[in-house]
Amino acid sequence: MTQAWPWLREHWQLIAAPALIVAIIAVAMLWLRPATRQVTGPFVTDNPAGVVPEVEYRPEIDPEDFSTVIDNPYMPMAAGEIRTYRQGDERVVVTVTGSTRQVMGIEAVVVRDREYRGDALIEDTEDWFAQDADGNVWYFGENTAECNGGGVSTRGGSWEAGVDGAQPGIVMLAEPRVGDYYRQEFYRGQAEDVARVRELGTTADHDGREYDDVLITEDFTALEPGNLEHKSYAPKVGLIEERDVGREAGVRLVDLVRGAPSPSDSASLCEE
Repeated sequence: MTQAWPWLREHWQLIAAPALIVAIIAVAMLWLRPATRQVTGPFVTDNPAGVVPEVEYRPEIDPEDFSTVIDNPYMPMAAGEIRTYRQGDERVVVTVTGSTRQVMGIEAVVVRDREYRGDALIEDTEDWFAQDADGNVWYFGENTAECNGGGVSTRGGSWEAGVDGAQPGIVMLAEPRVGDYYRQEFYRGQAEDVARVRELGTTADHDGREYDDVLITEDFTALEPGNLEHKSYAPKVGLIEERDVGREAGVRLVDLVRGAPSPSDSASLCEE
């Protein structure tokens, strides 16, 4: 051991330099990593889809309690309504169709959600919703497809409540309160979105259009830690904006029209 000390004193740079480089890289990676966004405030879980730690999520679903009439003021869905959202060169067209689908013995409304980049259809989805007797709007799954050149490239992300352990969730509470914390969907490892009511009674101004009594939620998922999204809803309109926290611009409602309802055919996903 004593013979090693002279060598170490003479060649200490050979050991110190690599160690210093590793330390610099580690500090740089820590400094440059995206900031973790935390949800703050109260968490109220006493609702039909409440997120309760260490308790298995399995909401009570009675088909007789549900209806295809969805008139929750913050998420109305009348057949024939078409909402168009835009961010940059991307737009999303959401159509409340005249079709329904049986899920868990419940007649659910089929809502068609089509996402475009420029003129190209990149994603096409059928979502299934129903409203319970109290006025909560439930989400029962989706049939989704990523599109390429007018054809389906993948169907990853599709799920159905009642199949393979998947459970429905609530996308809008009948009587939201600040702090309400609830599951919007649950299919372990695939779809685990949750939301918390952040604000009530706010005002939003979108390109000169003012919305009053706006509700804002914080949406996040354990599958993408650190990602946090704010969604704004206006009475008798529904979703008016969704925005990733930390970004100034988000996806905004630019058009809402009401017309005759049209059917939806799952076999036509990704067809222009």
